[in-house]
Amino acid sequence: MTNSSTEAYLGARIAPDPGLAHLQLVGAGKVRDVYALDDELLLFVTSDRISAFDVIFAEGVPHKGRVLTAVAAHWFERTRHLVPNHLVTTDVDAVPGLAPDVRARLAGRVMVVRRARPTPVEWVVRGYLAGSGWKEYRASGGLWGQTLPAGLRLADRLPEPLLTPTTKDDDHDLPLTLDAARARVGSDVFDGARAAAFALFDEGTRVLGDLGILLADTKFEFGLRDGELLLIDEALTPDSSRMWPSDAWTPGENQASYDKQILRDWLESTTWNMEPPPPAIDPDVLVRLARRYIDLCERLTGRRITGV
Repeated sequence: MTNSSTEAYLGARIAPDPGLAHLQLVGAGKVRDVYALDDELLLFVTSDRISAFDVIFAEGVPHKGRVLTAVAAHWFERTRHLVPNHLVTTDVDAVPGLAPDVRARLAGRVMVVRRARPTPVEWVVRGYLAGSGWKEYRASGGLWGQTLPAGLRLADRLPEPLLTPTTKDDDHDLPLTLDAARARVGSDVFDGARAAAFALFDEGTRVLGDLGILLADTKFEFGLRDGELLLIDEALTPDSSRMWPSDAWTPGENQASYDKQILRDWLESTTWNMEPPPPAIDPDVLVRLARRYIDLCERLTGRRITGV
């Protein structure tokens, strides 16, 4: 399928909420819709949409939008001492002009955030060998120009966390060497973002570790506002991270997960060629995904989410 037809297919899966028709839709991502509130603020609305291999599926994961909002907001508040971020509030009453039924539908799914100019890089930090990192290691013996010891297995812990940045593209994110990432954003932004990404990863590793969860890898997004580097988008959520139960960690094989690896593993067991259109997701996979997302959210935030 060509890029243009792929865009049309993805666009068909992203319908703006009619209850927000009075606001300007400025962007629709794989999960979040972004609306302009004024010259300073944006509204993020997090849906239940699920994507894998850069394709959005027709089905949603029950309560996923509420989980992602709660988890991201938790980390934004918890890590302000490490790096400033764009979150203003998650209170739906801060969104003007909503009818009561729309307000009820969007409760727990919104973030009002400060505008920032995103960097053209996604800042991926890896603590374990998995996913595309495992594929790259098997092919080259390292991670995009960074040397690793020989003989590592799938899901092995790395000697130290590594930054493996990627491009930030509409179709497929592509790996970048550290030098290429620095060239894209400039040395000052690169050094600040790298330091912030490692500090956030260390904090996430510590907090999740106390809950019996391994943070295998995660991606951060940063933006600039009046010259200040801000953490934006989301942080340490099941959509942006690979997380494993520590008591089930077994190097050398695929791990049980708190993220959408459940969906990836199921898709790789099918005959799908990883191009649109995708297959219908097995309902049992959706339920397993929802339960994993909710379990993580409740353990981390203490917030009860019911319905699955």
